[in-house]
Parts: sequence; C-alpha cells; structure tokens
Amino acid sequence: MMQGFVKVGVASPPVSVGDPRKNIDTAVAVVREAEASGAQVLVLPELFITGYTVGDLFGQDILLEAAQKGLAELAERTRDSDLCFVTGVPLLVRGRLFNCAAAVQSGRVLGVVPKIFVPNRREYYERRWFDSGRGISLTIEVAGEKVPFGSLLFELGDSLVMGIEICEDLWAPVPPSSSLAIAGANLIANPSASNELVTKHEYRRKLVELQSARCMCAYAYASSGVHESTTDSVFSGACLIAENGRVLAEGERFLRKGQIKYACVDIEALSAERRQGTGMEWSCEKQDETAPVRVKGTLRALRQEHFERRIDPYPFVPSDPCVMEERCREILNLQAAGLAKRLEHVRTMSAVLGLSGGLDSTLALLVTMRAFRLLGYPPANITGVTMPGFGTTKRTYDNAVRLMELLSVTKREVDITQACLQHFSDIGHDPDDHGVAFENAQARERTQVLMDIANKTGGIVVGTADLSELALGWATFNGDHMSMYGVNASVPKTLVRHLVRYEAGRLGGETEALLNDVLDTPVSPELLPPDKAGNILQRTEERIGPYALHDFFLYHMLRFGTRPKKLLFLACRAFGDEYTQDEIIKWLGVFLERFFFHQYKRSSLPDGPKIGTVSLSPRGDWRMPSDADGSLWLDDIGAE
Repeated sequence: MMQGFVKVGVASPPVSVGDPRKNIDTAVAVVREAEASGAQVLVLPELFITGYTVGDLFGQDILLEAAQKGLAELAERTRDSDLCFVTGVPLLVRGRLFNCAAAVQSGRVLGVVPKIFVPNRREYYERRWFDSGRGISLTIEVAGEKVPFGSLLFELGDSLVMGIEICEDLWAPVPPSSSLAIAGANLIANPSASNELVTKHEYRRKLVELQSARCMCAYAYASSGVHESTTDSVFSGACLIAENGRVLAEGERFLRKGQIKYACVDIEALSAERRQGTGMEWSCEKQDETAPVRVKGTLRALRQEHFERRIDPYPFVPSDPCVMEERCREILNLQAAGLAKRLEHVRTMSAVLGLSGGLDSTLALLVTMRAFRLLGYPPANITGVTMPGFGTTKRTYDNAVRLMELLSVTKREVDITQACLQHFSDIGHDPDDHGVAFENAQARERTQVLMDIANKTGGIVVGTADLSELALGWATFNGDHMSMYGVNASVPKTLVRHLVRYEAGRLGGETEALLNDVLDTPVSPELLPPDKAGNILQRTEERIGPYALHDFFLYHMLRFGTRPKKLLFLACRAFGDEYTQDEIIKWLGVFLERFFFHQYKRSSLPDGPKIGTVSLSPRGDWRMPSDADGSLWLDDIGAE
C-alpha cells in the first residue's frame, strides 16, 4: 500500500445477455485493462456473467451451468493476475438459486457473497428466481475448490478489508454494509444492476455518498450498462467511487462502449476517522454467530505512476463558488452566534476590538457587527481601537480608520509609541534592538490598552487571532494571543480571505472597495519599522512560510493523523507546480517545529466558537502536553 492509498476501479463493460462465454471474454479484457492501469481492486456489475435481464432463463439449467463454468474459466484465465476483482454471477447452492458476487484473485475464487435484500416490486421481480442469502454461512465448491459462502470480509494485505453488498442491499433501511463496516470493512464493493428513471441517478448518488460517510469507508459501485435488455427498462452503467461522504470518481452514463473509472482511496485516513470515536466499536471478546467470515487475500503493489487522485491544495476552501458562498454564510453565522451568546451571558452591550487594517481584525469586526445585529445592539456600542506603533503604515492605519467610519462604530486611537519607549527604559532595553522584546512589548501594550478600555466601557475584548496563527504560535503570549472571546480561533488563514471577500460583496459600495484593499495588503504584524517609503517590510509568509502550505499540513495532520512522510507526499502532488520538493520539506519542518514548540500558547487559549472539523481548542479538540517532543515527527520527513 503506497502511503495508505489503494487504487480501486469500477467497470461497466458491454454485456451479452444470456451468453456467459462472451461475457467471460469481456471480463478478462477488463481485468487486463485494470491491471495495466495499476488498479488493486476492481468491481464488475451484478450478474455480469449472464447479464441481469435474462428473466426466466435463470430457470434454465443450461444457463446456470454455463455461468458456473464461466466463473471457473474466468478465474483460470486470470491466474497470473494479482488484481482482486468482484463479479456478479448466479449460483445454485444446495438446490437454491442465489444472486451472488464472487471475489477472484490469482486464479482462485476467494469467496462468494449472496444478495440479502431481493427486490420484488414494480419492474423488479427477482424473488421469482432468487432466494435471500440472509443468515446463510456455508462452504461450497466453486471452480474445483471449497470456498466460503455468506457474509464475508476479504482481508487484502495488512490494512484493506473489503466487504460486499449487492445492488438493492444498499437501498435497504439497514444495509449489510453497515454491519460489515462495524466488523472492520473499510471498502465496500457493490456490483449492481440499477435501471434508470427520471431523477433516480441523483438519489442513487446520494445513497453511495451517505453510506460511505455513515460507514466511514470507501464505496465502489458498478452498475449494468446500456447493453442489458431494454424490454422494460434501460440501464445506464452508473459507476461511482466515494470515500467518507465524498465522490472521488464518477463515470458518464449511457456509454455504448462501456467504461472503467478509477480512484485512489485513502485507507489510512479512514482508519484515523474511525479511531476518533465513531460508534463503530466492535468486541473481540465475544464473536457474534452471524459475524462475517474473514477471508485472506493479498494486495498488489501500487506504483507511483499509477497513482490517480487529485489532492486538493486548499482543503479548508470549497472549489465550487456556490458551495463557497454558502460556506461563508454558515461560518459567519456560527461566529456571530457564538459571540452573541457570550455578550448575553456576561450582560454587556459593549465590545472592544483592536483594528490594525489587516485581515484578521477586519474579519473580527465584521463578525462583531453581525452579532450586534442579531442582538439588536447599535454599532456605536462597538469600540474600535487603532494603536499605531513603530511598524504601522499609512495604508493599514487609513483602512482601519475608514472602515470604522463606514460601519458607524465608535473610534478610539491610542498611540503606543511613548508607552513602549517608557517600558523599554524601565526594563533597560535599547529601542534600536528590534529583537523579540521590541516586538512583543508592542503586542502586550496593545492588549493591555484593549483590556482596560473594555473595563471602562463594561464590555469584552473580541480576539482576532486565527487558527493558522495559533497552530504556528504566531502570536505573542499574553499579548494578541489573549482576549475575552476569540471569534477567529477556528478559522484558518486561507479561509479568512474568503470570508472577508464574501462580506465585501454583500456590503458593496465604498465598504467593498475598502475591504478589497485590505485583502490586497501583505500579511504582517507590523511590529518592525517600514522602509523609507512607508511600505511594509515585515512580511509574515517570508518569515514562517506560505499559509497555504501550513493550512494544508494542519488539516491533514489533525484531521487524519497523517504522518509527516505522507504529508510531504500529498503536498508535492497538491503544490508541485508552485513549490519544489525542497521548499515543501523546508516549510514542513518549520510547521512541525513551531507546532510542537508553541503548544503552551494553545493550552491557555480563550474561549471561541468551533466552526469546522479542525480546531485547536485545549478544552474540546486538541489536548497535547505543552512539553511534548516533536523529534519523532521531524525525523519522519526524511524517512525512507
């Protein structure tokens, strides 16, 4: 398994209704094609060996005998292939006929799974021919070997566990895949024959998405195509591969020549999801009599050139503009609702913010405006404070002042220069020494000013620090790190921009133009003097690295427990056109060093609303000792 990924294929080839001989030839060709593509698992449609639509021909011995011989021939003709594939086949077992799926690998039928929910309504009348396989656990003879028959789990390699359900099983109130997932399956294969009706495909797609999410698994769905009989129904060859609620690959429908679709599913990420407490616990002390039988198989290696999956470089940011708009609205509502509750609880109608003209403080002000609207408070009860210092530029200062004017909040200005110079004198620090003390003294002075103004107005200080800064420790301890409620604490930097842009579009006019200028301003704490022309010299991303990379590392490390070696693998594929591997290694090292070193700041964070699956709250999400050693993670970057 390459970095926890498994390449899965779903196929809907042309079928010859009632002729297993032709279908076996087709199946062998499809297996060879999938094998050449580097696929490790392949799923063919329901009853593919005979065709799904043969009707009462299922009652003919000649067809059933040909189907069983065809399965044996298919296994024999693919004996040199270590690809594990699943195909549909009708089988007689002890005088009863079952609609089955057989898993085949290296010339052997590993096991056979019968369909549980056999439909018998409208255009479906499978019970006319097939029995349900519910509760059956047998050993049968197929292709000259004894194989397990019933509910099975196929252990392929060390980590991949495949379960199988067939077509209608997915549509049942409690699909077999739910029990299979609880028993350990992380990939569900579904050979299907689902006909097309108006609006049915979207519903079917949602079923696959939701079942993969509910079971925290990968789901491979392959349905019969247009060459099935059209006497009463039309089949489209729907093919889907989903992972934990997200469709990774989807084929076209109604293709005359058939198709195979591939996707690399992340088994490691699915395992991490399940470890985080999902209600999918199973007991190893007492094995249920109806528990799936475990069948051993192997997993062929996945080579780099066969890796087939787009790695999203911006996992916090939806790529679809419509989804992005809805996401921004939802996040802003969450932030505002959290702040509104805090204001109500402490019985205040006053909020105080430090405004720098940068992105984070701008977002915090926009959120506070929303919270005040929710509560019916006047915007004048919001006190915005500009606190120019040694590094403040005219551009950021003017933007902060003008934004307060446009939003009708109360303006305050406190120049911190003299207070800091006095402080430097008190502690014996040379003002020309622009080291850590020079920078942090300004951040702490500003925080003291805000806290004291909040005391005077009977209000609370609204914090501005975002998730990315907290992950990197890019905040002054007991300075901008502290507030009375941190509205941005769960918002990553790559998302802050979109939230501000969304509000800019909603507000329009001069406010929109000003917010767009804020968006165009380089990210900087402005704690060091600007150049002679008054331009920002201290650019955050030049010092600590691109926030796009850091947010990428943060998402995968916290969401899935991804190890650094795999983070590098993923980042190189996501950002390969933008950064070299050496650059990614450099900034990954910076991220890990800062993440571990600055945990002490996160251990004492103020309250703030959780808005996504990744959060660093020491109370609700991330509980790490402040003195944890990160050397194991740093060493893993270069591990072979």
